[in-house]
Amino acid sequence: MHSIDKDLMRTDAYPEHPQQVELVQTHISFVFITDDLVYKVKKPVDFGFLDFTTLEKRAHFCEREVALNRRLAPDMYLGVVPVTDEGDRLVIGGDGKVVDHAVKMRRLPMDLLMKTVLEKGRLDPAAMGRVARRIAVFHATAERSSNIDGFGTSSAFRKNTDENFQQTEAFIGRTISQRTFDALRNFTDSFYRTHEDVFARRVTEGRTRDCHGDLHMEHVLLTEPVVVFDCIEFNDRFRYSDTAADIGFLAMDLDFHGRTDLSKVLMDAYIDASKDKGVMDVLDFYKIYRAYVRGKVNGFRLDDPHISKVEKDRAAKVAGSYFELAEGYIAKKKAEGKGR
Repeated sequence: MHSIDKDLMRTDAYPEHPQQVELVQTHISFVFITDDLVYKVKKPVDFGFLDFTTLEKRAHFCEREVALNRRLAPDMYLGVVPVTDEGDRLVIGGDGKVVDHAVKMRRLPMDLLMKTVLEKGRLDPAAMGRVARRIAVFHATAERSSNIDGFGTSSAFRKNTDENFQQTEAFIGRTISQRTFDALRNFTDSFYRTHEDVFARRVTEGRTRDCHGDLHMEHVLLTEPVVVFDCIEFNDRFRYSDTAADIGFLAMDLDFHGRTDLSKVLMDAYIDASKDKGVMDVLDFYKIYRAYVRGKVNGFRLDDPHISKVEKDRAAKVAGSYFELAEGYIAKKKAEGKGR
């Protein structure tokens, strides 16, 4: 029986005949990295918030991925190509039966990835300013409509957080403790009760847009201009959100990696470029939400049959760290409240 993750590791599976192929896996994709190109194939999974279980759905979301990502990475996304069955193996773009699809991308300089630059100790305030301005311009020009506005209300956004808690209940005791789970759920429920007017004001101000949806350091390239890739294509309600949820994800990611100083620089630069001072009224809420999402999706890897026990153990540890960060924001807010 053919296997995408094995067959597409062969260099002769590609029309370019690259010298080498590297495979990187996420909980929803196989990513094959060749000499100059990258091919991403969606796994046939259903997590509730996404459904890639049929060939037609995977083809549709490949096309959506290309169209949406060309907003912030216009030269990176080249199109969608078929994965075909040639009888003895699967290849990219052959003459046989189409059994899947791949997003074809130009390989960009990963040494300029924001996370890599941070790890090398070279991430500086100037870079934060460039990223903040790029995102602020994107937010200002991103699509807005009455339909999209509807996703910015407290009742609409609550669907996301309720789903998060439901989908992590099975991981209590594995990646998150009962105490942390309860603390985060209680904080979230309370915030909705006490800040409904803030959600409404943000919508009225035009802050609910068709955003990126997955804006963290592994999706930002510090090229000129800054390139941001791999947005959410599989579920509109994860992109249709307050712009604060978008920039808050990147700020949280910097916090997670111990750079709260650069996180503050990023937010100061974003506020200056976007003129959105009200972002601070909801920033910590969205940081908690984003940290929880990262904890959740890392936890999903524990049930992925394609990865090793070592990788699963690592994923469990990372997931726990994100949940701890989320709870830490609550402690920070309580301390700030007592200090006033």
